[in-house]
Amino acid sequence: MDLSIKIVSLHRKHNIYTMFIFNDKDSLEAFLNPLINQKKTIGFVPTMGALHEGHQSLIKKSVAENEITVISIFVNPTQFNNPEDLEKYPRTLDRDVTKVKEISDLILIYTPTVEDIYGNNPAAEQFDFDGLELQMEGKHRPGHFDGVGTIIKKFFSIIKPTRAYFGEKDFQQLQIIKKLVAKENLPVEIIGCPIHRANSGLAMSSRNERLSAEAKAKATYIFKTLQEAKEKFQQQSAKDVTQYVYDAFEKDPEFELEYFEIADEETLLPCIEKEPNKKYRGFITVFINGIRLIDNIALY
Repeated sequence: MDLSIKIVSLHRKHNIYTMFIFNDKDSLEAFLNPLINQKKTIGFVPTMGALHEGHQSLIKKSVAENEITVISIFVNPTQFNNPEDLEKYPRTLDRDVTKVKEISDLILIYTPTVEDIYGNNPAAEQFDFDGLELQMEGKHRPGHFDGVGTIIKKFFSIIKPTRAYFGEKDFQQLQIIKKLVAKENLPVEIIGCPIHRANSGLAMSSRNERLSAEAKAKATYIFKTLQEAKEKFQQQSAKDVTQYVYDAFEKDPEFELEYFEIADEETLLPCIEKEPNKKYRGFITVFINGIRLIDNIALY
């Protein structure tokens, strides 16, 4: 099959349909609805493509825990506040489909167009996530989480998953999606999965595709610094640990530290003074060679 054509391909084998690609919601819904009526469990892994081992780990977990797995590959325009970032976001559909098929032929791939999702008006709905959206990424990427909430809500409406899988690398996003499900009373279980890292410690990210080999090696400094911050946080204040991280990146002009923040895992509010029985996490965003990388670490 010529994947560049982005067509649906169906094969009948042992009374099971093997499906490669849907690029419109009508055909996907038509295929899924009878299965939903049969009470089949559906796992959903939303992605923006440029799949890596982190995505594959989510897909494998979904396949293990559900009768059907759907993966979306869609670069969602409403969650980008930077047009240049949207334009440069890696798009590798042919390779992505190959990676999915390495896991199983029985995975449904949904690659919609912008028009299929948004019609002629690619605009985000506005959400109130009880303040979760105002911290960290929300401060630095205005409107980002409205775009995330919009696309996830649309996907859930189309796919009607039993469970949806998200990596903890985007921990703030994970918390916001849990809040979305609670506030909208959506019948889906949100599964958070540990950050998948390269052997070097670098968090797997689609944006890593844009890094040179030299930059990837250099970027391992991010996780090393987070590990040191975790160790220091056992004895030092949040303020002192935060200053340590800023000083660490100030020494190297190849990095531009956008922010490092220690926050309560549940509320995402910054830690002013450590409180017992609260779980804190360190969140970081760093530019290297103009490419924005995020990471985080549990501090307990």
